[in-house]
Amino acid sequence: MDGVLIVNKPAGMTSHDVVNQIRKILHTKKVGHTGTLDPMATGVLIVLVGKACKILQFLNDTDKKYQAEIALGFSTDTMDIHGQVLEQKPIQLNFDFSNVLESFLGDHRQLVPMTSAKKINGKKLMDYQRAGQEIDPVYQTIKIYSIQALDTDQLVFEVHCSSGTYVRSICDEFARKTNNLGCMKSLVRTAVGRFDLKQAQTLEQIQANPHFYSILSLLDHLPSIEIKDPKDVYHGKPLSLDSDSELVLLTHDQDPIAIYQKDCCGLYRSKRGLW
Repeated sequence: MDGVLIVNKPAGMTSHDVVNQIRKILHTKKVGHTGTLDPMATGVLIVLVGKACKILQFLNDTDKKYQAEIALGFSTDTMDIHGQVLEQKPIQLNFDFSNVLESFLGDHRQLVPMTSAKKINGKKLMDYQRAGQEIDPVYQTIKIYSIQALDTDQLVFEVHCSSGTYVRSICDEFARKTNNLGCMKSLVRTAVGRFDLKQAQTLEQIQANPHFYSILSLLDHLPSIEIKDPKDVYHGKPLSLDSDSELVLLTHDQDPIAIYQKDCCGLYRSKRGLW
């Protein structure tokens, strides 16, 4: 059983909980996901099954879309309403919601929340936080492709962003830009790459009738070369291929068997076997 599931993650489950549940449903240990979604968040989670677990680093579907709601008047240690309140402040409403959101467009140096799985020196930031260890603030470069207000009264917005973006940090920074304190009230991941909520299955639907997307369809951004005799590929031998691309997907009988990468001499060498 090999392929990709698009899951509509329910609130209250970690991404790892979802993976464990699918392992039980499909009776296989070879299951993983492509990007953590907060436990209280809902929405699209891409889950890899079987041989598909080998293609994670080659996926092109990494940009994400979210709908989020901002709560003003207080800040928390997790940058969402489920954390411990750190500070409170009267709410200031003398701002234009859409204009402030537009200030996030483009490349952005974003503060990574301490309550995150981002690793520093081999240790998750959340583990430093739980242990009471202080470390320097961690920033990373992200990109906001689009961001727009959906409900000005409730401070609901939609954002299309690069992989690695923390929407909690956007909510926290929005509050500070408007002379407020604030955090994220709710979060729905509406899309990951080409996949959106319309294609996502609940765990109950997967239990009844899982819909798999093929490995081949997820790697359609790579040029594909059909190999008649795969023996050399299975032995990891370098190949001379008629291609100008850095990476190529090799198939046999239309089944993906390996990803090869061009070396400095023009030969292609095995980057990842998919059998």
